[in-house]
Amino acid sequence: MTATAAQLGYGTILQIRTSTGPDVWLKIGEQMKIKPPSFKVDTVDATHTESPDAFREYIAGLADGESMSFDINYVPGDSSVATLLTYLRTAVTARVVFANGYIWNFVGIQTSFAPDAPEDGKMTAAIEFKVTGKPTLVAPSAPVNSVLPAISGTLATGDTLTAYEGNWSGAPTFTYQWKNATVNINGATSKTYVLAAGDSGDSITVTVTATNAAGSASATSAPVIGA
Repeated sequence: MTATAAQLGYGTILQIRTSTGPDVWLKIGEQMKIKPPSFKVDTVDATHTESPDAFREYIAGLADGESMSFDINYVPGDSSVATLLTYLRTAVTARVVFANGYIWNFVGIQTSFAPDAPEDGKMTAAIEFKVTGKPTLVAPSAPVNSVLPAISGTLATGDTLTAYEGNWSGAPTFTYQWKNATVNINGATSKTYVLAAGDSGDSITVTVTATNAAGSASATSAPVIGA
């Protein structure tokens, strides 16, 4: 007997493209119940007075991507939710990224934003997009970097530096390695790094590794100099 190939929906996310050249994708809040675009084909009654055996005849009509929807944990004032609200009645480019790396790309018009604030439960909001045009399913490919990682923060000992991942294709996840003069700093593998006394005057960089189901790739930031 062959084991099932079924997969959980856990890890699936919805992202909206907020800018191009290169593309920047925004994940909206903490998501649940993601319903990707679906397909429906209309039928057109083509019955005529000589239809065989007096049975109705139909031809295929237009196809429809129908709607996609998802829920979020609603946090009033959250920046991503505020961004989402600006897209009401607006066509946006979006994608559903599955845990195995496959991506549904589509254009949708946001038609609904429905928050719910029960007195005995968590606040949620239901969001719906009407899909316009044909969604496309894209197979995973290894991430490719288009904008290098960068470092922000002040450079005094004890201050915290923060890594910006740069821009990548393939909807990857990220890991980090901070370096001093191109040598890995032991244990410095989070998005942030606190400058140590030994970093004074040294060249500090961060290498970001992007990974998805199809592979991984790394890119390194320009250096900053510890004060």
